[in-house]
Amino acid sequence: MDSSTQSGTGSLSIAGLLELAEISRAAPTVLAGAEKLARTIRWVHIADSEHVERFLEGGELVLTTATTFRRSPEAMAEFFDQLERAGAAGTIVELVDADSAPDAEAEAVVRAAAAGRSLTVVVLAQRVKFVRITELAHRHLLAQQISQLEHVQEIHETYTQLSLDRAGAQTIVDRTAELLGTAVVLEDVAHRVLAHSGSGSQALAQKWMDLVTGAATAPDVDNSAKWRQTPVGLRTRRWGRLVVPGAAEPVAALDQIIERAGEALTLTRMADRDEQDLLLQAQSGLIREITDSEGLDERAALERARSLGFAPAAGAELLPVVVRIDREPDTDPTRVQLQERGLTQEIASAAARLNLCLLMTSLQSGAFGFVLAPAHGSSRRAPRTDDADTRLTRILGELKGYAASWVVGVGRSSTSLLRAVAGLESASHVAEVASTLDVRERSFYRSSDVRIRGLLSLLAEDSRLRAFAEGELGPLLGDTSSGVGRRDGVPNSPSESADGELLEFLELYLAHGGNKSAMARAGHLSRPALYARITRLQDRLGVSLDDAESRTALHVALLWWRMHG
Repeated sequence: MDSSTQSGTGSLSIAGLLELAEISRAAPTVLAGAEKLARTIRWVHIADSEHVERFLEGGELVLTTATTFRRSPEAMAEFFDQLERAGAAGTIVELVDADSAPDAEAEAVVRAAAAGRSLTVVVLAQRVKFVRITELAHRHLLAQQISQLEHVQEIHETYTQLSLDRAGAQTIVDRTAELLGTAVVLEDVAHRVLAHSGSGSQALAQKWMDLVTGAATAPDVDNSAKWRQTPVGLRTRRWGRLVVPGAAEPVAALDQIIERAGEALTLTRMADRDEQDLLLQAQSGLIREITDSEGLDERAALERARSLGFAPAAGAELLPVVVRIDREPDTDPTRVQLQERGLTQEIASAAARLNLCLLMTSLQSGAFGFVLAPAHGSSRRAPRTDDADTRLTRILGELKGYAASWVVGVGRSSTSLLRAVAGLESASHVAEVASTLDVRERSFYRSSDVRIRGLLSLLAEDSRLRAFAEGELGPLLGDTSSGVGRRDGVPNSPSESADGELLEFLELYLAHGGNKSAMARAGHLSRPALYARITRLQDRLGVSLDDAESRTALHVALLWWRMHG
Protein backbone atom coordinates (compact mmCIF):
# COMPACT_ATOMS: atom_id res chain seq x y z
CA MET A 1 0.00 0.00 0.00
CA ASP A 2 1.46 3.44 -0.94
CA SER A 3 2.31 6.09 1.63
CA SER A 4 -0.62 8.28 0.81
CA THR A 5 -3.07 5.48 1.51
CA GLN A 6 -1.28 4.45 4.69
CA SER A 7 -1.18 7.96 6.04
CA GLY A 8 -4.79 8.54 5.33
CA THR A 9 -4.14 11.41 2.94
CA GLY A 10 -4.93 11.75 -0.73
CA SER A 11 -7.73 9.95 -2.57
CA LEU A 12 -8.37 6.20 -2.27
CA SER A 13 -8.37 4.24 -5.53
CA ILE A 14 -9.20 0.63 -6.31
CA ALA A 15 -5.53 0.00 -7.06
CA GLY A 16 -4.58 1.43 -3.67
CA LEU A 17 -7.12 -0.75 -1.92
CA LEU A 18 -5.78 -3.88 -3.63
CA GLU A 19 -2.42 -3.15 -2.00
CA LEU A 20 -3.90 -3.69 1.48
CA ALA A 21 -2.28 -6.73 3.08
CA GLU A 22 -5.68 -8.35 3.69
CA ILE A 23 -6.44 -8.26 -0.03
CA SER A 24 -2.98 -8.74 -1.54
CA ARG A 25 -2.55 -12.02 0.46
CA ALA A 26 -5.77 -13.30 -1.14
CA ALA A 27 -4.20 -13.26 -4.65
CA PRO A 28 -6.57 -10.77 -6.32
CA THR A 29 -7.18 -11.27 -10.04
CA VAL A 30 -8.57 -8.49 -12.23
CA LEU A 31 -11.09 -9.97 -14.67
CA ALA A 32 -12.37 -6.72 -16.24
CA GLY A 33 -11.90 -2.95 -16.13
CA ALA A 34 -8.15 -2.98 -15.49
CA GLU A 35 -7.91 0.44 -17.14
CA LYS A 36 -10.08 1.89 -14.35
CA LEU A 37 -8.09 0.67 -11.37
CA ALA A 38 -7.01 4.25 -10.67
CA ARG A 39 -10.65 5.34 -10.24
CA THR A 40 -11.33 7.02 -6.92
CA ILE A 41 -13.56 5.18 -4.44
CA ARG A 42 -16.24 7.23 -2.75
CA TRP A 43 -17.31 4.50 -0.27
CA VAL A 44 -17.09 0.74 0.35
CA HIS A 45 -20.29 -1.31 0.49
CA ILE A 46 -20.90 -5.00 1.31
CA ALA A 47 -23.65 -6.85 -0.60
CA ASP A 48 -25.00 -10.41 -0.34
CA SER A 49 -27.61 -10.23 -3.13
CA GLU A 50 -27.56 -9.49 -6.83
CA HIS A 51 -30.28 -6.85 -6.23
CA VAL A 52 -27.96 -4.09 -5.09
CA GLU A 53 -28.75 -1.13 -7.34
CA ARG A 54 -31.18 0.54 -4.93
CA PHE A 55 -28.48 0.78 -2.25
CA LEU A 56 -25.92 2.60 -4.41
CA GLU A 57 -25.44 6.24 -5.37
CA GLY A 58 -22.33 5.93 -7.53
CA GLY A 59 -18.60 5.66 -6.88
CA GLU A 60 -18.83 2.77 -4.39
CA LEU A 61 -16.63 -0.33 -4.36
CA VAL A 62 -18.90 -3.32 -3.64
CA LEU A 63 -17.54 -6.32 -1.70
CA THR A 64 -19.44 -9.58 -2.01
CA THR A 65 -19.11 -13.34 -1.58
CA ALA A 66 -21.96 -13.85 -4.09
CA THR A 67 -22.87 -16.97 -2.14
CA THR A 68 -26.53 -16.97 -3.21
CA PHE A 69 -26.00 -16.27 -6.91
CA ARG A 70 -22.40 -17.16 -7.83
CA ARG A 71 -23.41 -20.26 -9.81
CA SER A 72 -26.17 -18.55 -11.84
CA PRO A 73 -24.87 -16.87 -15.02
CA GLU A 74 -28.10 -14.84 -15.30
CA ALA A 75 -27.99 -13.63 -11.68
CA MET A 76 -24.29 -12.77 -11.93
CA ALA A 77 -24.85 -10.85 -15.16
CA GLU A 78 -27.74 -8.99 -13.52
CA PHE A 79 -25.49 -8.13 -10.56
CA PHE A 80 -22.89 -6.58 -12.85
CA ASP A 81 -25.59 -4.79 -14.86
CA GLN A 82 -26.96 -3.16 -11.72
CA LEU A 83 -23.49 -2.04 -10.63
CA GLU A 84 -22.90 -0.40 -14.01
CA ARG A 85 -26.30 1.31 -14.01
CA ALA A 86 -25.67 2.67 -10.51
CA GLY A 87 -22.21 4.00 -11.49
CA ALA A 88 -20.31 1.86 -9.00
CA ALA A 89 -16.51 2.14 -9.06
CA GLY A 90 -16.13 -1.65 -9.18
CA THR A 91 -16.54 -4.87 -7.25
CA ILE A 92 -14.40 -7.44 -5.42
CA VAL A 93 -15.85 -10.96 -5.37
CA GLU A 94 -14.55 -13.55 -2.90
CA LEU A 95 -14.91 -17.02 -4.51
CA VAL A 96 -14.16 -19.74 -1.92
CA ASP A 97 -16.27 -22.68 -0.83
CA ALA A 98 -17.28 -23.78 2.67
CA ASP A 99 -13.84 -25.33 3.19
CA SER A 100 -12.11 -22.05 2.20
CA ALA A 101 -10.89 -23.64 -1.03
CA PRO A 102 -11.09 -21.77 -4.37
CA ASP A 103 -14.47 -22.24 -6.08
CA ALA A 104 -13.39 -22.91 -9.68
CA GLU A 105 -16.95 -23.43 -10.95
CA ALA A 106 -18.11 -20.08 -9.56
CA GLU A 107 -15.04 -18.35 -10.98
CA ALA A 108 -15.95 -19.63 -14.45
CA VAL A 109 -19.43 -18.09 -14.08
CA VAL A 110 -17.98 -14.77 -12.92
CA ARG A 111 -15.43 -14.70 -15.76
CA ALA A 112 -18.15 -15.26 -18.34
CA ALA A 113 -20.39 -12.56 -16.87
CA ALA A 114 -17.51 -10.03 -16.61
CA ALA A 115 -16.18 -10.57 -20.11
CA GLY A 116 -16.17 -7.40 -22.21
CA ARG A 117 -17.30 -5.08 -19.39
CA SER A 118 -15.69 -1.76 -18.52
CA LEU A 119 -16.71 -2.25 -14.87
CA THR A 120 -13.70 -3.18 -12.72
CA VAL A 121 -14.21 -6.77 -11.51
CA VAL A 122 -11.69 -8.37 -9.12
CA VAL A 123 -11.95 -11.93 -7.74
CA LEU A 124 -10.24 -13.33 -4.64
CA ALA A 125 -9.30 -17.02 -4.42
CA GLN A 126 -8.79 -16.90 -0.64
CA ARG A 127 -11.00 -15.90 2.24
CA VAL A 128 -10.63 -12.35 3.56
CA LYS A 129 -12.23 -10.35 6.36
CA PHE A 130 -14.49 -7.82 4.64
CA VAL A 131 -15.00 -6.02 7.95
CA ARG A 132 -11.27 -5.34 8.16
CA ILE A 133 -11.22 -4.03 4.58
CA THR A 134 -14.18 -1.72 5.14
CA GLU A 135 -12.68 -0.51 8.42
CA LEU A 136 -9.39 0.47 6.79
CA ALA A 137 -11.06 1.96 3.73
CA HIS A 138 -13.58 3.98 5.72
CA ARG A 139 -10.89 5.20 8.10
CA HIS A 140 -8.94 6.48 5.13
CA LEU A 141 -12.00 8.03 3.48
CA LEU A 142 -13.08 9.76 6.69
CA ALA A 143 -9.55 11.08 7.21
CA GLN A 144 -9.66 12.37 3.66
CA GLN A 145 -12.99 14.11 4.26
CA ILE A 146 -11.68 15.69 7.46
CA SER A 147 -8.62 16.87 5.58
CA GLN A 148 -10.83 18.35 2.90
CA LEU A 149 -12.94 20.12 5.52
CA GLU A 150 -9.81 21.54 7.11
CA HIS A 151 -8.63 22.66 3.69
CA VAL A 152 -11.99 24.27 3.02
CA GLN A 153 -11.76 26.06 6.36
CA GLU A 154 -8.26 27.27 5.51
CA ILE A 155 -9.52 28.61 2.18
CA HIS A 156 -12.45 30.33 3.87
CA GLU A 157 -10.26 31.94 6.52
CA THR A 158 -7.64 32.99 3.97
CA TYR A 159 -10.00 34.85 1.67
CA THR A 160 -12.10 36.23 4.50
CA GLN A 161 -8.96 37.79 6.00
CA LEU A 162 -7.86 39.10 2.60
CA SER A 163 -11.27 40.77 2.19
CA LEU A 164 -11.17 42.25 5.72
CA ASP A 165 -7.64 43.55 5.11
CA ARG A 166 -8.76 45.20 1.87
CA ALA A 167 -5.96 43.37 0.09
CA GLY A 168 -5.10 44.54 -3.39
CA ALA A 169 -5.58 42.48 -6.55
CA GLN A 170 -1.90 41.48 -6.71
CA THR A 171 -1.93 40.23 -3.11
CA ILE A 172 -5.04 38.12 -3.75
CA VAL A 173 -3.54 36.68 -6.93
CA ASP A 174 -0.26 35.93 -5.09
CA ARG A 175 -2.08 34.02 -2.33
CA THR A 176 -4.18 32.11 -4.86
CA ALA A 177 -1.08 31.01 -6.74
CA GLU A 178 0.44 29.80 -3.44
CA LEU A 179 -2.63 27.73 -2.59
CA LEU A 180 -2.83 26.21 -6.05
CA GLY A 181 0.90 25.81 -6.61
CA THR A 182 0.57 26.98 -10.20
CA ALA A 183 0.41 30.11 -12.32
CA VAL A 184 -2.60 32.40 -11.95
CA VAL A 185 -3.51 35.35 -14.19
CA LEU A 186 -6.05 38.14 -13.64
CA GLU A 187 -7.17 39.80 -16.88
CA ASP A 188 -9.74 42.47 -17.76
CA VAL A 189 -12.50 42.16 -20.37
CA ALA A 190 -10.06 43.24 -23.10
CA HIS A 191 -7.66 40.39 -22.09
CA ARG A 192 -5.13 42.84 -20.63
CA VAL A 193 -3.17 41.28 -17.75
CA LEU A 194 -3.93 43.15 -14.51
CA ALA A 195 -1.96 40.85 -12.19
CA HIS A 196 -0.19 37.51 -12.33
CA SER A 197 1.70 35.21 -9.97
CA GLY A 198 3.12 31.72 -9.70
CA SER A 199 5.76 29.75 -11.55
CA GLY A 200 5.86 30.65 -15.24
CA SER A 201 3.30 33.45 -14.94
CA GLN A 202 5.75 36.09 -16.20
CA ALA A 203 6.27 34.24 -19.47
CA LEU A 204 2.52 33.72 -19.83
CA ALA A 205 1.80 37.41 -19.22
CA GLN A 206 4.27 38.50 -21.90
CA LYS A 207 2.34 36.70 -24.65
CA TRP A 208 -1.05 36.53 -22.98
CA MET A 209 -2.99 38.23 -25.77
CA ASP A 210 -1.67 35.74 -28.31
CA LEU A 211 -2.45 32.82 -26.00
CA VAL A 212 -6.08 33.76 -25.43
CA THR A 213 -6.63 34.41 -29.14
CA GLY A 214 -4.96 31.15 -30.14
CA ALA A 215 -2.10 32.89 -31.99
CA ALA A 216 0.51 31.27 -29.73
CA THR A 217 0.97 28.22 -27.52
CA ALA A 218 2.84 27.69 -24.29
CA PRO A 219 4.54 24.48 -23.10
CA ASP A 220 2.74 22.52 -20.38
CA VAL A 221 -0.39 24.66 -20.84
CA ASP A 222 -3.56 23.20 -22.31
CA ASN A 223 -5.69 24.93 -24.91
CA SER A 224 -7.25 28.12 -23.52
CA ALA A 225 -10.73 26.64 -23.97
CA LYS A 226 -9.86 24.13 -21.20
CA TRP A 227 -8.47 26.66 -18.72
CA ARG A 228 -10.08 26.79 -15.30
CA GLN A 229 -11.44 30.26 -14.72
CA THR A 230 -14.00 32.33 -12.87
CA PRO A 231 -15.55 35.70 -13.82
CA VAL A 232 -14.73 38.68 -11.62
CA GLY A 233 -17.22 41.44 -10.88
CA LEU A 234 -20.95 41.65 -10.32
CA ARG A 235 -23.16 39.81 -12.77
CA THR A 236 -24.38 43.09 -14.26
CA ARG A 237 -20.83 44.39 -14.68
CA ARG A 238 -18.14 41.79 -15.24
CA TRP A 239 -14.78 43.55 -15.37
CA GLY A 240 -12.43 40.58 -15.76
CA ARG A 241 -11.70 36.94 -15.07
CA LEU A 242 -9.26 34.95 -12.95
CA VAL A 243 -7.57 32.22 -14.97
CA VAL A 244 -5.56 29.11 -14.03
CA PRO A 245 -3.89 28.25 -17.37
CA GLY A 246 -2.81 24.76 -16.30
CA ALA A 247 -1.76 22.65 -13.32
CA ALA A 248 0.74 19.81 -13.56
CA GLU A 249 -1.10 17.87 -10.83
CA PRO A 250 -4.77 17.88 -9.79
CA VAL A 251 -5.33 20.49 -7.10
CA ALA A 252 -7.75 19.82 -4.24
CA ALA A 253 -10.65 22.28 -4.08
CA LEU A 254 -9.34 24.12 -7.18
CA ASP A 255 -12.77 25.37 -8.19
CA GLN A 256 -13.52 26.56 -4.68
CA ILE A 257 -10.21 28.40 -4.43
CA ILE A 258 -10.61 30.32 -7.67
CA GLU A 259 -14.27 31.09 -6.89
CA ARG A 260 -13.34 32.51 -3.47
CA ALA A 261 -10.47 34.44 -5.08
CA GLY A 262 -12.92 35.88 -7.62
CA GLU A 263 -15.28 36.92 -4.82
CA ALA A 264 -12.43 38.57 -2.90
CA LEU A 265 -11.36 40.50 -6.01
CA THR A 266 -14.97 41.61 -6.59
CA LEU A 267 -15.35 42.80 -2.98
CA THR A 268 -12.05 44.67 -3.15
CA ARG A 269 -13.13 46.43 -6.32
CA MET A 270 -16.52 47.29 -4.80
CA ALA A 271 -14.84 48.74 -1.70
CA ASP A 272 -12.57 50.83 -3.92
CA ARG A 273 -15.63 52.03 -5.81
CA ASP A 274 -17.35 53.03 -2.58
CA GLU A 275 -14.34 55.22 -1.81
CA GLN A 276 -14.45 56.63 -5.32
CA ASP A 277 -18.18 57.34 -4.96
CA LEU A 278 -17.50 59.38 -1.82
CA LEU A 279 -14.68 61.21 -3.60
CA LEU A 280 -16.98 61.91 -6.56
CA GLN A 281 -19.59 63.40 -4.22
CA ALA A 282 -16.97 65.64 -2.60
CA GLN A 283 -15.58 66.77 -5.95
CA SER A 284 -19.11 67.42 -7.25
CA GLY A 285 -19.73 69.61 -4.21
CA LEU A 286 -16.61 71.66 -4.95
CA ILE A 287 -17.58 72.15 -8.59
CA ARG A 288 -21.08 73.29 -7.57
CA GLU A 289 -19.52 75.69 -5.08
CA ILE A 290 -17.20 77.11 -7.77
CA THR A 291 -20.15 77.47 -10.16
CA ASP A 292 -22.56 79.05 -7.70
CA SER A 293 -20.21 81.13 -5.55
CA GLU A 294 -18.58 84.38 -6.57
CA GLY A 295 -16.46 84.57 -3.42
CA LEU A 296 -14.18 81.60 -4.16
CA ASP A 297 -10.93 82.77 -5.76
CA GLU A 298 -8.51 80.76 -7.91
CA ARG A 299 -6.04 80.03 -5.11
CA ALA A 300 -8.70 78.81 -2.67
CA ALA A 301 -10.34 76.68 -5.36
CA LEU A 302 -7.01 75.01 -6.23
CA GLU A 303 -6.24 74.31 -2.57
CA ARG A 304 -9.64 72.72 -2.11
CA ALA A 305 -9.18 70.70 -5.30
CA ARG A 306 -5.74 69.42 -4.20
CA SER A 307 -7.24 68.19 -0.95
CA LEU A 308 -9.62 66.10 -3.09
CA GLY A 309 -6.84 64.53 -5.17
CA PHE A 310 -6.81 67.03 -8.07
CA ALA A 311 -3.20 68.20 -8.19
CA PRO A 312 -2.39 69.45 -11.71
CA ALA A 313 1.09 70.32 -12.89
CA ALA A 314 1.96 74.01 -12.58
CA GLY A 315 0.71 76.03 -15.55
CA ALA A 316 -0.95 73.00 -17.15
CA GLU A 317 -3.93 73.23 -19.48
CA LEU A 318 -7.15 72.28 -17.70
CA LEU A 319 -9.69 70.78 -20.11
CA PRO A 320 -13.45 70.74 -19.31
CA VAL A 321 -15.07 67.54 -20.59
CA VAL A 322 -18.63 66.20 -20.43
CA VAL A 323 -19.61 62.60 -21.22
CA ARG A 324 -23.20 61.81 -22.17
CA ILE A 325 -24.24 58.14 -22.31
CA ASP A 326 -26.48 57.17 -25.23
CA ARG A 327 -29.95 56.10 -24.20
CA GLU A 328 -33.28 55.34 -25.80
CA PRO A 329 -36.51 56.80 -24.40
CA ASP A 330 -37.47 53.43 -22.93
CA THR A 331 -34.01 52.63 -21.48
CA ASP A 332 -34.17 51.43 -17.88
CA PRO A 333 -32.95 54.31 -15.66
CA THR A 334 -31.18 51.82 -13.39
CA ARG A 335 -29.21 50.49 -16.33
CA VAL A 336 -28.18 54.02 -17.28
CA GLN A 337 -27.09 54.68 -13.70
CA LEU A 338 -24.98 51.50 -13.65
CA GLN A 339 -23.40 52.40 -16.97
CA GLU A 340 -22.63 55.91 -15.74
CA ARG A 341 -21.08 54.61 -12.53
CA GLY A 342 -19.02 52.02 -14.38
CA LEU A 343 -17.81 54.58 -16.92
CA THR A 344 -16.75 57.09 -14.27
CA GLN A 345 -14.77 54.33 -12.55
CA GLU A 346 -13.11 53.30 -15.80
CA ILE A 347 -12.16 56.90 -16.65
CA ALA A 348 -10.76 57.47 -13.16
CA SER A 349 -8.70 54.27 -13.40
CA ALA A 350 -7.46 55.18 -16.88
CA ALA A 351 -6.43 58.65 -15.68
CA ALA A 352 -4.46 57.13 -12.79
CA ARG A 353 -2.65 54.76 -15.16
CA LEU A 354 -1.76 57.63 -17.48
CA ASN A 355 -0.59 59.90 -14.64
CA LEU A 356 -3.43 62.36 -15.20
CA CYS A 357 -5.72 63.92 -12.61
CA LEU A 358 -9.46 64.55 -12.69
CA LEU A 359 -11.92 66.78 -10.90
CA MET A 360 -15.22 65.05 -11.60
CA THR A 361 -18.90 65.86 -11.11
CA SER A 362 -22.23 64.19 -11.80
CA LEU A 363 -24.49 66.43 -13.90
CA GLN A 364 -27.70 64.48 -14.48
CA SER A 365 -28.76 60.90 -15.11
CA GLY A 366 -26.52 59.53 -17.84
CA ALA A 367 -24.16 62.54 -17.96
CA PHE A 368 -21.11 63.57 -15.98
CA GLY A 369 -18.27 66.03 -16.41
CA PHE A 370 -14.66 66.40 -15.36
CA VAL A 371 -11.72 68.76 -15.61
CA LEU A 372 -8.70 66.91 -17.01
CA ALA A 373 -5.06 67.86 -16.44
CA PRO A 374 -1.60 66.28 -16.24
CA ALA A 375 -0.79 65.34 -12.65
CA HIS A 376 1.85 67.24 -10.71
CA GLY A 377 5.29 65.84 -11.48
CA SER A 378 4.27 64.30 -14.81
CA SER A 379 5.37 67.13 -17.12
CA ARG A 380 8.96 65.85 -17.40
CA ARG A 381 7.79 62.46 -18.65
CA ALA A 382 5.03 63.75 -20.93
CA PRO A 383 5.86 64.11 -24.65
CA ARG A 384 6.12 67.64 -25.95
CA THR A 385 3.11 67.01 -28.17
CA ASP A 386 1.03 65.81 -25.22
CA ASP A 387 -1.51 68.64 -25.25
CA ALA A 388 -4.99 68.64 -23.72
CA ASP A 389 -6.61 66.97 -26.75
CA THR A 390 -3.94 64.27 -26.83
CA ARG A 391 -4.45 63.51 -23.15
CA LEU A 392 -8.20 63.17 -23.65
CA THR A 393 -7.64 60.93 -26.68
CA ARG A 394 -5.37 58.68 -24.61
CA ILE A 395 -8.00 58.32 -21.88
CA LEU A 396 -10.77 57.54 -24.36
CA GLY A 397 -8.47 55.00 -26.01
CA GLU A 398 -8.33 53.12 -22.69
CA LEU A 399 -12.10 52.58 -22.80
CA LYS A 400 -12.34 50.57 -26.01
CA GLY A 401 -13.42 47.42 -24.20
CA TYR A 402 -16.29 49.13 -22.37
CA ALA A 403 -19.72 47.90 -23.48
CA ALA A 404 -21.75 51.15 -23.37
CA SER A 405 -21.70 53.91 -26.01
CA TRP A 406 -21.44 57.61 -25.33
CA VAL A 407 -20.63 61.03 -26.80
CA VAL A 408 -18.05 63.46 -25.44
CA GLY A 409 -18.26 67.26 -25.48
CA VAL A 410 -15.26 69.49 -24.79
CA GLY A 411 -15.09 73.12 -23.67
CA ARG A 412 -12.28 75.62 -24.02
CA SER A 413 -9.13 74.70 -22.09
CA SER A 414 -7.62 77.13 -19.60
CA THR A 415 -4.83 77.38 -17.06
CA SER A 416 -7.44 78.64 -14.57
CA LEU A 417 -9.49 76.12 -12.60
CA LEU A 418 -12.37 78.58 -12.26
CA ARG A 419 -12.57 79.14 -16.02
CA ALA A 420 -12.20 75.41 -16.73
CA VAL A 421 -15.10 74.61 -14.39
CA ALA A 422 -17.16 77.32 -16.07
CA GLY A 423 -16.38 75.62 -19.39
CA LEU A 424 -18.27 72.50 -18.29
CA GLU A 425 -21.52 74.24 -19.21
CA SER A 426 -20.51 74.71 -22.84
CA ALA A 427 -19.04 71.19 -22.91
CA SER A 428 -22.38 69.83 -21.70
CA HIS A 429 -24.18 71.78 -24.40
CA VAL A 430 -21.82 70.39 -27.07
CA ALA A 431 -22.30 66.82 -25.82
CA GLU A 432 -26.08 67.21 -25.90
CA VAL A 433 -26.02 68.51 -29.46
CA ALA A 434 -23.50 65.90 -30.61
CA SER A 435 -25.76 63.16 -29.26
CA THR A 436 -28.32 64.14 -31.96
CA LEU A 437 -25.88 63.65 -34.84
CA ASP A 438 -26.80 60.82 -37.19
CA VAL A 439 -23.15 59.98 -37.87
CA ARG A 440 -20.35 60.49 -35.37
CA GLU A 441 -16.89 60.70 -36.84
CA ARG A 442 -15.02 62.10 -33.84
CA SER A 443 -14.09 60.71 -30.45
CA PHE A 444 -15.02 64.09 -28.92
CA TYR A 445 -16.64 67.32 -30.11
CA ARG A 446 -16.14 71.03 -29.63
CA SER A 447 -18.62 73.82 -30.30
CA SER A 448 -17.00 74.37 -33.72
CA ASP A 449 -17.89 70.77 -34.62
CA VAL A 450 -21.64 71.01 -33.97
CA ARG A 451 -22.07 74.30 -35.87
CA ILE A 452 -25.67 75.32 -36.54
CA ARG A 453 -27.05 72.47 -34.45
CA GLY A 454 -25.26 74.02 -31.49
CA LEU A 455 -26.90 77.39 -32.12
CA LEU A 456 -30.34 75.81 -32.47
CA SER A 457 -29.82 73.90 -29.26
CA LEU A 458 -28.93 77.10 -27.41
CA LEU A 459 -32.12 78.73 -28.73
CA ALA A 460 -34.29 75.67 -28.17
CA GLU A 461 -36.66 77.39 -25.74
CA ASP A 462 -36.88 80.64 -27.69
CA SER A 463 -40.54 81.08 -28.66
CA ARG A 464 -39.55 83.16 -31.67
CA LEU A 465 -37.51 80.27 -33.11
CA ARG A 466 -40.41 77.90 -32.53
CA ALA A 467 -42.75 80.30 -34.32
CA PHE A 468 -40.28 80.58 -37.20
CA ALA A 469 -39.91 76.79 -37.56
CA GLU A 470 -43.65 76.16 -37.37
CA GLY A 471 -44.29 78.95 -39.86
CA GLU A 472 -41.87 77.43 -42.37
CA LEU A 473 -42.96 73.83 -41.94
CA GLY A 474 -46.59 74.32 -40.93
CA PRO A 475 -48.08 73.14 -44.24
CA LEU A 476 -46.24 69.83 -43.84
CA LEU A 477 -46.95 69.22 -40.15
CA GLY A 478 -50.69 68.75 -40.27
CA ASP A 479 -52.17 68.25 -36.80
CA THR A 480 -48.86 67.25 -35.18
CA SER A 481 -48.68 70.55 -33.32
CA SER A 482 -51.39 72.66 -31.77
CA GLY A 483 -52.43 75.26 -34.30
CA VAL A 484 -49.81 74.23 -36.82
CA GLY A 485 -50.92 73.23 -40.29
CA ARG A 486 -54.07 75.34 -40.16
CA ARG A 487 -54.62 78.30 -42.44
CA ASP A 488 -56.80 81.07 -41.10
CA GLY A 489 -58.21 78.74 -38.50
CA VAL A 490 -59.42 76.24 -41.10
CA PRO A 491 -58.15 72.69 -40.51
CA ASN A 492 -56.09 71.02 -43.19
CA SER A 493 -57.75 68.39 -45.29
CA PRO A 494 -57.22 64.75 -44.24
CA SER A 495 -54.83 64.26 -47.14
CA GLU A 496 -52.79 67.25 -46.02
CA SER A 497 -52.76 66.20 -42.37
CA ALA A 498 -51.64 62.72 -43.25
CA ASP A 499 -48.93 63.82 -45.66
CA GLY A 500 -46.00 63.46 -43.26
CA GLU A 501 -44.05 61.78 -46.04
CA LEU A 502 -43.52 65.21 -47.60
CA LEU A 503 -41.60 66.26 -44.49
CA GLU A 504 -39.28 63.30 -44.99
CA PHE A 505 -39.01 64.12 -48.69
CA LEU A 506 -38.01 67.70 -47.81
CA GLU A 507 -35.30 66.28 -45.57
CA LEU A 508 -34.09 64.11 -48.46
CA TYR A 509 -34.09 67.13 -50.80
CA LEU A 510 -32.09 69.30 -48.41
CA ALA A 511 -29.63 66.52 -47.47
CA HIS A 512 -28.66 66.15 -51.14
CA GLY A 513 -28.68 69.86 -51.95
CA GLY A 514 -31.43 69.41 -54.48
CA ASN A 515 -29.32 67.03 -56.61
CA LYS A 516 -32.04 65.09 -58.37
CA SER A 517 -29.87 62.15 -59.43
CA ALA A 518 -28.68 61.63 -55.86
CA MET A 519 -32.22 62.00 -54.53
CA ALA A 520 -33.58 59.44 -56.97
CA ARG A 521 -30.94 56.91 -55.95
CA ALA A 522 -31.30 57.53 -52.22
CA GLY A 523 -35.10 57.58 -52.29
CA HIS A 524 -35.48 54.74 -54.83
CA LEU A 525 -37.66 56.98 -56.99
CA SER A 526 -38.13 57.16 -60.71
CA ARG A 527 -37.53 60.50 -62.38
CA PRO A 528 -41.25 61.14 -63.09
CA ALA A 529 -42.16 60.28 -59.48
CA LEU A 530 -39.34 62.50 -58.20
CA TYR A 531 -40.41 65.54 -60.23
CA ALA A 532 -44.04 65.02 -59.29
CA ARG A 533 -43.14 64.93 -55.61
CA ILE A 534 -40.97 68.07 -55.88
CA THR A 535 -43.87 69.90 -57.52
CA ARG A 536 -46.24 68.71 -54.84
CA LEU A 537 -43.83 69.80 -52.09
CA GLN A 538 -43.39 73.28 -53.57
CA ASP A 539 -47.14 73.68 -53.98
CA ARG A 540 -47.72 72.67 -50.37
CA LEU A 541 -45.02 75.01 -49.04
CA GLY A 542 -45.88 77.85 -51.37
CA VAL A 543 -42.21 78.57 -52.09
CA SER A 544 -39.69 77.71 -54.78
CA LEU A 545 -37.02 75.25 -53.75
CA ASP A 546 -34.72 76.80 -56.35
CA ASP A 547 -34.46 79.87 -54.15
CA ALA A 548 -31.34 79.67 -51.91
CA GLU A 549 -32.92 81.70 -49.09
CA SER A 550 -35.97 79.43 -49.04
CA ARG A 551 -33.79 76.34 -48.83
CA THR A 552 -31.75 77.86 -46.00
CA ALA A 553 -34.85 78.84 -44.04
CA LEU A 554 -36.41 75.41 -44.50
CA HIS A 555 -33.19 73.66 -43.51
CA VAL A 556 -32.89 75.64 -40.27
CA ALA A 557 -36.54 75.04 -39.48
CA LEU A 558 -36.24 71.31 -40.19
CA LEU A 559 -33.12 70.94 -38.02
CA TRP A 560 -34.87 72.65 -35.13
CA TRP A 561 -38.00 70.52 -35.60
CA ARG A 562 -36.02 67.27 -35.59
CA MET A 563 -34.21 68.36 -32.42
CA HIS A 564 -37.01 70.01 -30.43
CA GLY A 565 -40.31 69.86 -32.30
